[in-house]
Amino acid sequence: MFSPFGAPAERNFVVGLRMQILDGKKAAQSIKDDLRIEVAQRANEGKKIPHLAAILVGNNGASETYVAAKVKACEETGFKSTLVRLADDISEFKLLEVIEDLNENTDVDGILVQLPLPKHISSKKVINAINPDKDVDGFHPMSVGKMVEGLPTFIPATPYGIMLLLEHYKIETKGKHAVVIGRSNIVGRPMSILLSGNSNPGNCTVTICHSHTQNLKEICLQGDIIVAALGIPEFVKPDMVKPGAVIIDVGITRVADSTRKSGFKLKGDVEYDTVAPSTSWITPVPGGVGPMTIAALMKNTFMSCKNKND
Repeated sequence: MFSPFGAPAERNFVVGLRMQILDGKKAAQSIKDDLRIEVAQRANEGKKIPHLAAILVGNNGASETYVAAKVKACEETGFKSTLVRLADDISEFKLLEVIEDLNENTDVDGILVQLPLPKHISSKKVINAINPDKDVDGFHPMSVGKMVEGLPTFIPATPYGIMLLLEHYKIETKGKHAVVIGRSNIVGRPMSILLSGNSNPGNCTVTICHSHTQNLKEICLQGDIIVAALGIPEFVKPDMVKPGAVIIDVGITRVADSTRKSGFKLKGDVEYDTVAPSTSWITPVPGGVGPMTIAALMKNTFMSCKNKND
């Protein structure tokens, strides 16, 4: 299977190891630093600079935050960025026209449409409308098909970011049992494909769980690696995790908290305070998977630029 990842040194699971943090901020910064150097070199050589175009429909608070972080990452790495803001009552037809304009813009290397979209717009139609050569979110069926076949392609940003995080911290995955909780096309399913692939990271035996899975607790207790991506705050409890497991918490939910100025706090899918002490490695929320998703998006955009122009 094609792997965009390196071949890090092995690190074995040892029960009783002091819990360590999979710091997505540090790993993402390392990736962005490398990209910034490569972009500067391209500029010095007179080559094209990567250009990411983001479409934001409406004014959803969380979406605003995510898009702002992506634009900031472009600035940090020396990418060009374009933010297209559209009203939440824009018609599906008009949105598809905007996407087609970006498809035809030869200066744009990557296109992302921030999800979720208003209910009157089909996310599937929107994703399918993006030119696969600019599908840096990795959601287009052509990108997904190539990923399944192990061909070079854009990998969905969150699963790609998780694989890069495992690589950065040299987490040994070969022969391990990975349990993925959640089967979305954005995280769960591609995560299961990547972890089971003949690559490093990879070569796991993967169990994918969902709302109809029976004996979920017993299955989770078998997991050397657990990827929690179901969107239910603090769903994973300590009695579901075996000692020494590696925990990847993809969830991030705003939970009301009147003691905070913002009026909310962010919680992951894992009950962090009670689960963390018995793990070998765990991602925090925030600061774990989120920054890596953006770093992976930057890597996909850089690859798109190179593919089209080098």
